[in-house]
Amino acid sequence: MTQKQANFLLATVSMGWGISYLFMKICVDTISPLTIIGLRFGIAFIVMIVIFYKKIIHVDVKLLKYSAIVGALLCTIFFALLHGVKNTNASSAGFLTSTTVILVPILQTFITRKWPSKKIILGVTIVSFGLALLTIEDDFTFAFGSIYCLIAAFLYAIHILVTNYFIREVDSLQLGIFQLGFAALFATIGSVIYETSVLPQNGIQWFAILGLALICSAYGFVMQPIAQKYTTPESTGFLFSLEPIFSAIFAYIFLHENMGVKGYFGALIILTGVFIANSTSKKRLEVSRDRGGWL
Repeated sequence: MTQKQANFLLATVSMGWGISYLFMKICVDTISPLTIIGLRFGIAFIVMIVIFYKKIIHVDVKLLKYSAIVGALLCTIFFALLHGVKNTNASSAGFLTSTTVILVPILQTFITRKWPSKKIILGVTIVSFGLALLTIEDDFTFAFGSIYCLIAAFLYAIHILVTNYFIREVDSLQLGIFQLGFAALFATIGSVIYETSVLPQNGIQWFAILGLALICSAYGFVMQPIAQKYTTPESTGFLFSLEPIFSAIFAYIFLHENMGVKGYFGALIILTGVFIANSTSKKRLEVSRDRGGWL
């Protein structure tokens, strides 16, 4: 697989995740977060096992350990994100979660112990201003749901970097599939202990759950580590910056959401900062390839 092909696949993943905010919004008001996560990743895991069972028969302890780690991250990410979606609109949640894109290179600086580039510093500054417009209310208090979305963004940045390391040690397809199973397992255990599980009540909710399971999880989270193996973490984060654009489009068409002038202006500023922070030069990309990635 070439890097161009990998980037195209990651762009389609971004589109699938963009519509996930619509699906989550449909479910979250009546179905508890851990139940949604358990159903979403459980169905996705079963489907991928049926499709790829010959390739995942042989597993080892190392693969299961790595899958459990990224699966736990996935479960925590979506627990925070579902609480965020419940307390804000789908469009804002998409743009807030897109800050993952600038968090990846920031976290990279702690790993490589090198000061961020000027583009990253400028991008972070611009994004911070956009976040202020998107998250601070007129009475200068923070929107409750926004905090959860930002927590999810931070955890997902960690997920990208951890995945980038693990796929150099184990099979990327197996990792992508088994992380779904562990995410479903952890969510199911949590749901039994802490929640009163309520299954989807109508066809629309089941459609949303299946959309989350098949499009956003089975395709998205399995294709991500496979394609990510042939590109860089920064390129991955950059392509995922398309996600909030898709989320805003889908939310506007199907939920008739309108963030208002202030909201859209803040979202535009966030996207501008994201693009600036992640504009990777060709020379830097070639150096990254020669060194076997950013880690």
